[in-house]
Amino acid sequence: MATTYAEAQELLVRFLDRDHDQVGELGRTILLSHGSRTKRAAVLLHGMSASPTQFVNLAKKLHERGYNVLVPRLPQHGYTDRLTEALADLSAAQLKDVTTQALEIAHGLGESVIVVGFSLGGLLAAWAAQFHRVAKIICIAPFFGIAWMPHRFGGLLSGLMLRFPNRFHWWNPIQREKQMPAHGYPRYSTHAVGQAYRLVYDLFHDAQAHAPRAAKIVVVTNSRETTINNRSARKLIELWRAQADPDSVSTFEFTDLPRSHDIIEPLRNPAIVARVYPKLLELIEA
Repeated sequence: MATTYAEAQELLVRFLDRDHDQVGELGRTILLSHGSRTKRAAVLLHGMSASPTQFVNLAKKLHERGYNVLVPRLPQHGYTDRLTEALADLSAAQLKDVTTQALEIAHGLGESVIVVGFSLGGLLAAWAAQFHRVAKIICIAPFFGIAWMPHRFGGLLSGLMLRFPNRFHWWNPIQREKQMPAHGYPRYSTHAVGQAYRLVYDLFHDAQAHAPRAAKIVVVTNSRETTINNRSARKLIELWRAQADPDSVSTFEFTDLPRSHDIIEPLRNPAIVARVYPKLLELIEA
């Protein structure tokens, strides 16, 4: 783990080498730095099939407030070819490794580390909260399960997804490959979802017996969520509060947003983002 800015830069060089030739300019890891270690550093973790550009506007706002900001590219994401099948090779181990590496760098970028994640990135933020010592975690619409699937059946669904051959499905069956924004994939992989479920059950299993290591955790949801399971989020919150100081785990639910899952992508839902970002910044800096 980096303890100085120089050590963070050394780790970052190797981390950036992950962005090979198939990764597009909009898909690469983003670092917004003030050139020295700051009081606070932020790690922003994007969603499935998206890329670091999903968080670039929020990263800029945090950088303006004095943060050093790292937005890592998740494995198998960010390729120039938006119809790549790389996502089928995503694994829970890869996601854990990249999250851990990003946190090791971030500790050298700032005296205290805040992690913000959306959807799949929200799951990774929650995993970081459970297993890593950081100042604060913000999980935005975290993926702990599919909206219509009861939590207790998630393991069965995951097993079926991984047992059968991978399939790709369009996020939008009407727009298909024309779906924007250009920095994300228009399809998701059933195997990638199955691997995410593996991470969910690792997290829930540990949370039943151990307190999270993060000092503060905030779970942010949309009451009119369309994709992920808010009930599973509430279940994890109960587990955390049973093991740790209940006041260290808080929630915020948007009740005035349209039916939507992606509430942070400026290029897809600018009107929603205009209402969401101010609250996220408030929660991050509180």
